[in-house]
Amino acid sequence: MTKALFLDRDGTINVDYGYVHEPEKFVFIDGVFDFCRKAQSKGYLIIVVTSQSGIERGYFTEADFAIVTKYMTERFAAEGIDIADVFHCPSLSGPDRKPEPGLFLKAKEKFDIDMSASVNVGDRERDLEAGRRAGVGRNVLFEGDYMALLSAL
Repeated sequence: MTKALFLDRDGTINVDYGYVHEPEKFVFIDGVFDFCRKAQSKGYLIIVVTSQSGIERGYFTEADFAIVTKYMTERFAAEGIDIADVFHCPSLSGPDRKPEPGLFLKAKEKFDIDMSASVNVGDRERDLEAGRRAGVGRNVLFEGDYMALLSAL
């Protein structure tokens, strides 16, 4: 079994100005690359878990989401960071919509993750609640400073 660093996307990886769906408007939060490099060096598999209700709301499409995801993962790769996978929920409800744990459980099954040894970082309580429901050992609220989170790894 492996341990994972679960990251929410909007507000944790990138600046959340509401339904981010264009690469040219995807602004990475300062420190996210350094934080993820540190996690990777400690053996964490990095997985993004993100609710993307803008798809069901009609603000953007699955194709738009795929383009932004490709941009995001390529930028991480250019920084020497491997994003193992991105799990998303396009719906307004259901077992994958945070605070439900579905996205985490799908990742656990796919990668044989030791949830108790894993860390979940999100900028909202529903992100943390989803991690707790999935059995993630450490659920940490991101409040804008990645240096403050290094001790969570």
